[in-house]
Amino acid sequence: MQSISEIKEILSSCSMEELPEQMKQFEEDSRKGVQTALASFRKKYEKHQQELARLEEILTYERGLWEAGYELIAGIDEVGRGPLAGPVVAAAVILPKECKIEGVNDSKKLSAKKREELYDIILEKAVSYGIGIVSNERIDEINILQATYEAMREALSQLKPKADYILADAVTIPMVSTPQRGIVKGDAKSMSIGAASIVAKVYRDRLMEAYEEVYPGYGFASNKGYGAAEHIEGLKKLGPTPIHRRTFLKNLLPQEGDNTTDKGHRGEALAAKQMEKMGYEILERNFYALKAEIDIIAKKDNTIVFTEVKYRQNEEMGTPAEAVGYQKQQNIIRAAKVYMAQNCLMEEGYDFRFDVAEVLAQDGKTYFRYTEDAFQL
Repeated sequence: MQSISEIKEILSSCSMEELPEQMKQFEEDSRKGVQTALASFRKKYEKHQQELARLEEILTYERGLWEAGYELIAGIDEVGRGPLAGPVVAAAVILPKECKIEGVNDSKKLSAKKREELYDIILEKAVSYGIGIVSNERIDEINILQATYEAMREALSQLKPKADYILADAVTIPMVSTPQRGIVKGDAKSMSIGAASIVAKVYRDRLMEAYEEVYPGYGFASNKGYGAAEHIEGLKKLGPTPIHRRTFLKNLLPQEGDNTTDKGHRGEALAAKQMEKMGYEILERNFYALKAEIDIIAKKDNTIVFTEVKYRQNEEMGTPAEAVGYQKQQNIIRAAKVYMAQNCLMEEGYDFRFDVAEVLAQDGKTYFRYTEDAFQL
């Protein structure tokens, strides 16, 4: 009779396709250890079947395009819109027809280890891929949205062979003649976009980890340039590096001749951190348009949220809605309409909301209060 460890080894070494047949051989073995092992491998097989079903679903967009006669479909996604430092990176990936890579999903839903594993598999299987990088200097020059589009166009230009059709995550890329479609949450709905999101994320993460060696003291290896506490503290102690986005720091660092502290921006950083804990994805910070500013633009489920952050040192300023007067509301709404138009969000079926995040510093403690629907469009 085979030992329990030998049985486990047999089951571990066989392929998923062979696993059900292999398990049948040991179903009559009444030993508790064998039955426990079988239960574990049944769960593993069920999980595998669920993943195969998910992979079938996320090939829906690609299959529709293949049936329409498009052969080479590129998925494209970007990473790095929100950080205070480093470039924005876009990746474009063309996968072979019916290519199914287990685990491919929105990169934010995967562990760093899993992304690294999938990165190599994706590049090995890809028919073609391209990576576009736009520097922090260019971001400061043309703004983050236009820099994102530029990175995407650069990634597409590197594809050899070129794409017949483009599937993009949420956006429609300007100045691109190839037919395209933006898909809301596309990195979780399309195999091609999901693959691109992983490639872009891993590539940019590696860049920021390398910058940690060049510019220690900011925590780039862990925070990847986002406004984490260690990063903010490094900025206060050491000042900005050559890879910092100056337009993202204008409210964070004291300007020449200004001796005030940056309480407002610290409030924004804390609000962004709390919002992430609440399940929001921060899309952009300090968005400027038409002489108006939106402190935080975020996404949760199918809702785009425009958040005004109010930093307070006492509770004598009324409710959050009262703290944002009519003229301020109109300014935020005007800027929000620009953001919606630039990102083609009205056509994508998103809901929109205007919130207020309140940061109260009092008696040596900091309190956070968040109000949804503080005012209406």
